Amino acid sequence: MTTTPIRVMIADDQVMVRQGFTVLLNAQSDIEVVGQAVDGADAIEKVAELAPDVVLMDIRMPGVGGIEATARITGAPGSTVKVLVLTTFDLDEYVYEALRSGASGFLLKDASAEQLAEAVRVIAAGEALLAPNITKRLITEFSRMGAPRGPLKERLGELTERETEVLVLVAQGLSNAEIAQQLMVAEQTVKTHVSRILVKLNLRDRTQAAVHAYETGLIRPTGY
Repeated sequence: MTTTPIRVMIADDQVMVRQGFTVLLNAQSDIEVVGQAVDGADAIEKVAELAPDVVLMDIRMPGVGGIEATARITGAPGSTVKVLVLTTFDLDEYVYEALRSGASGFLLKDASAEQLAEAVRVIAAGEALLAPNITKRLITEFSRMGAPRGPLKERLGELTERETEVLVLVAQGLSNAEIAQQLMVAEQTVKTHVSRILVKLNLRDRTQAAVHAYETGLIRPTGY
């Protein structure tokens, strides 16, 4: 049975970065680079034209930057495109803004070829991906931001008690297998809960679910 390759577009203002990532990803049998963009505005235009599954998005680009481009791409009506943000700057504000803008993952540019390819697969499958230590930095940023935004809090009322429990564990960075073990249920049951959470809260993936949990005050970071 032939599997359709994951269609990837690379947005970066440095030509060597674009070409390097293209070579690395095209070497994977299940990934195909379908286009390149030189900045955020170019990325927005080419996503509409090429319909990639995943966009590798640099944060710092001239003109329309990666964060604004991510928000416009993921916020477009009916958009199913996943964005993996790439940067050389491991800074809190970039993590926070990129994830709030709709990015499904965050990876540093010094990641290995294997890590990059696996990140694309994870993002394409609808899972969340955060580079090591990013979860802690995200929690730190939410602590700094202070009180949760009130209007979103009402939306948690749509979840059952068990779904709320699962959402807390997702926000803490646990995998489905780890959640299943902690709650003593089947992993498939956890997958079902996660799917229902995303539908009820109109969220794209686990990353957005984690952001939502902190912003609504479901989790109040302590110890940072």
